[in-house]
Amino acid sequence: MEDTRSVQMNDEERDEFLGNGGTGVASFPREADEPPHTIPISYGYDPESGDFYFRLAFSPETEKAGIVGDRKPISFVTYDETDAGWRSVVASGILREVTEAAIDSAVVTAMRRVHIPLVDVFDRNPREFDFRFFRLDPDELHGKKEARTESDGGR
Repeated sequence: MEDTRSVQMNDEERDEFLGNGGTGVASFPREADEPPHTIPISYGYDPESGDFYFRLAFSPETEKAGIVGDRKPISFVTYDETDAGWRSVVASGILREVTEAAIDSAVVTAMRRVHIPLVDVFDRNPREFDFRFFRLDPDELHGKKEARTESDGGR
């Protein structure tokens, strides 16, 4: 296994990496003696506000509804190996549900700028799920990139 060092991305590099959406992994806390509830997730990202948007599916038999919701803490990570090496972004904060009644013009404008990929990972028709939208205005947002040195040929 290679020894890979990482360095902090600047805001422009981070925003370019995030684009307007993609996929990642979200973790939500549970009881103190239980591991976090962790799920693969699609996201939209608005570089103007720095907010992430998520479309989450809920079914009646899932435990997700009791763990994931409005005003719940979340940690989110997205990563990829790019032509310039490994990149990752970690965001954490409090999730806010985006309901029709609560949508203000700034949120509507931001949601038009993002693209949340629709990834079908369901074992049944997606119409059987209740989809809800959430926004994360991160308290913490860090991007890391693989360090480049002359000894690795700038790779």
